[in-house]
Amino acid sequence: MNRPILIGYQLLIGLSDTMTGALLMIAPEFTLGMMRLHTPNSALVYLSFIGAFVLSVGLACLYGACLMIRRGSPCKLEVVWLLTAIIRASVAIFVITQILTHTLEAGWLTVAITDSSCVLIQAIGLRRGWLAHVAR
Repeated sequence: MNRPILIGYQLLIGLSDTMTGALLMIAPEFTLGMMRLHTPNSALVYLSFIGAFVLSVGLACLYGACLMIRRGSPCKLEVVWLLTAIIRASVAIFVITQILTHTLEAGWLTVAITDSSCVLIQAIGLRRGWLAHVAR
């Protein structure tokens, strides 16, 4: 895979998750409104808590981008991709299950699709060894 494309991908997902996580932490109702999602006011504190996890995934992805830009250890970058893919897969499975049981509204499907897409990209990349040539 092309190095600039992988760096762009890493920056895009890192900035997206970092900003979403930070916004969920400080303004969960506003953030959900931007996503066109609804939740009871009593759940907002829990969404702020979830924001801390989203923020941490974003920061891990930005660390991966730094590794790519600085041509750091491919092994470290593979660990970032593996761990963030595991987290994203868990989120996607949870969200899809909750949508199917009508616990979450269908609008949450965008979260599941986004996370599933990242899992697919990263799984293919890890399998094909994309990162071995990008970080060096």
